[in-house]
Amino acid sequence: MAIWGQYGLQEGMSTIMELLNYFHDYMMTILLLILSFVTYVFIFVISSPRLDKYTVDSHVLETVWTIVPMFILLFMAFPSLYLLYLMEDVSSPSLTVKVVGHQWYWEYQYSNSWFNYSFDSYMVYEKTDSPLYHALDVDNRLVLPTMANILFLITSADVLHSWAVPTLGVKADAIPGRLNYVSTMTSYSGVYYGQCSEICGSNHSFMPIVLEFIPMSNYLDYVSNILVSE
Repeated sequence: MAIWGQYGLQEGMSTIMELLNYFHDYMMTILLLILSFVTYVFIFVISSPRLDKYTVDSHVLETVWTIVPMFILLFMAFPSLYLLYLMEDVSSPSLTVKVVGHQWYWEYQYSNSWFNYSFDSYMVYEKTDSPLYHALDVDNRLVLPTMANILFLITSADVLHSWAVPTLGVKADAIPGRLNYVSTMTSYSGVYYGQCSEICGSNHSFMPIVLEFIPMSNYLDYVSNILVSE
């Protein structure tokens, strides 16, 4: 999750978010090299006592500064398109969870042939003895297994919302009457926080998202306990 004074991206806890972090660093490196080169050429031209007309009107030079940017754009485009393809890939999900946005809480539905269960998740307002993050903790966390490809189907029951968990690299608009989807997988157990990222009314700031990832064996015990209680 984000910490005070943080300027960079949050630490990636999913495969997609790790690749997004690498892609960000890759793009920043290319942009810094371009900026440095352009600055050097600009200073050189400004400080030069005279300009060579054969250099300025050189067809070879014009060809070079047309072809080189084209290859730079290709080096930038291919990783971007590959990453977009991975983000849209939802083949063979191990678990499907439907997320429904309401004013101002989230509803989660486990939608599988072997496990159907739904619950609401509200922000915790009152102070308790347990350590809680202000305006980020909820009464019912969404419990999910690690090392599993999870598909989220996202919609809304009233107005526009946006379901976003930055550390997992997932964000999708919740639109009434429309079903969006994102998928994720993480190998790290832990609790990950997010918030509604679309202004949806007076309590927009009080729609936190909390996902708790646990090992598969513990998750099966969690499911068994729910099935027994029902």
